[in-house]
Amino acid sequence: MALEIGTVVEGKVTSIAKFGAFVLLPEGKSGLVHISEIANAFVSDVHEFVQVGQIVKVRVMNIGADGKINLSIKRAEETADTAPARPPRSAPRQENEGKAREMSAPRMGEVAPRSENQEFEDKLKKFMQESDSRIADNRLYADRPRRSRKR
Repeated sequence: MALEIGTVVEGKVTSIAKFGAFVLLPEGKSGLVHISEIANAFVSDVHEFVQVGQIVKVRVMNIGADGKINLSIKRAEETADTAPARPPRSAPRQENEGKAREMSAPRMGEVAPRSENQEFEDKLKKFMQESDSRIADNRLYADRPRRSRKR
C-alpha cells in the first residue's frame, strides 16, 4: 500500500523529540508528528501524550519532495464521515423561532457561546505571546553593547 496524502495508517512511535514524535509507518518508512499535530490541547511536553513503542493512528498530511513525511495524530480521528454536516437552511416557524434561534449556528455578526475552558486557553495563549514578546525585548536591550560617552 503506497502512502498518499490524507490516508490514515497505524504506526509505532520510535523516538520523541522536543518538537514532536517520529513514527515508523508500514513499508519501513518513517514520518514526523509535529508537536502542534499531537493533540487538540496545548502540548508543552510530547511525553505527556505519547510514549516510545506506542501504536498510534496517524494521518499523512504531506509528503515532501525530499521524502519527508508529515503526520498528524489529532487529525487521524477526523474523517469525512464524522465531520459535522451543515443542516439544510429553512425558515423557522414563528412559534418555534426562539428555540430554533437558540439551537442554530451563530449568524453573521453574532458570537457563538464559548466554553470556560476555551476562554481560558485563549487568555493563556495571549499571555504567552505577550510574555515572549517582552522577554525578546529585554534580551535585545540586555545584549546591546553599552557605550560610554566621553565629554
